[in-house]
Amino acid sequence: MTAHIDRHLANVRWWPAPAKLNLFLHVTGRRPDGFHNLQTLFQLLDWGDEIGIEVSDDGRIERLAGPAAVAPEDDLTVRAARALQQATGTRLGARISVRKRIPLGGGLGGGSSDAATVLKVLDKLWKTDLDPHHLARIGLGVGSDVPVFLYGSSAWGSGRGEELTPAQLPEAWYLIVHPGVAVATAGIFQAPELTRNSPLVTMRAFSPAQTRNDCEPVVRARFPEVAAALDWLGPGARLSGTGSCVFLAFDGAAAAERVAARVPDEWTSFVARGVNRSPLDAALAIIT
Repeated sequence: MTAHIDRHLANVRWWPAPAKLNLFLHVTGRRPDGFHNLQTLFQLLDWGDEIGIEVSDDGRIERLAGPAAVAPEDDLTVRAARALQQATGTRLGARISVRKRIPLGGGLGGGSSDAATVLKVLDKLWKTDLDPHHLARIGLGVGSDVPVFLYGSSAWGSGRGEELTPAQLPEAWYLIVHPGVAVATAGIFQAPELTRNSPLVTMRAFSPAQTRNDCEPVVRARFPEVAAALDWLGPGARLSGTGSCVFLAFDGAAAAERVAARVPDEWTSFVARGVNRSPLDAALAIIT
């Protein structure tokens, strides 16, 4: 089995699965389906995971390599591939590997982005050729954030986050700090103290100074490591999604790197550029 995996990893093509930031996150109400209505601004990054995909003829969906903390059957990449297989009736299979860089439970959309990359790449490699809206419906069944990665654009999001309007955001560089804890999304949205009645804002009237992350007070209170990272970054720092990663925007890479050099050793950090289009789109352009 090990030799089989080694051959796969040696020959497989790797595809980008970019991280995202929520530049703000307002919770505007509960939904009958158990989810929450949200407003958010998704910023895609030029940094993230990599997904190795090899098509097989036997119809099996396998994850050959990936994060040890996530069982293959629970991995969103496997769930996404099986959902696409079921929706299209293809007899083809796939062997999947995940090079994980995006921290688990960090609020950067790692699992959703990995799933979206699998869906978009396999739709091409399997030649199932679904239209983007059909693919997005399949993705939404895997996770609420999958559609934004499928459409591949920084975007204004509402509903569960799946109602998307592409956004052209000004160039910025971000220092992202991971304070070493994982935050479960479900636990934050179930918190009784979570604000759930934020007023709606419009794209035209949007101002960063008038927004916030409604999940941040809950995460601060429950995870002192996250609170410490936010306080260390100082004014302007925000939580992404339900956490645990926090970020600060800069006008250039050099300024972000200077602050990154001072991040305390007990945390991990990286600097990434915000992009308006997913790097996956350029990679997929080579498939005919």
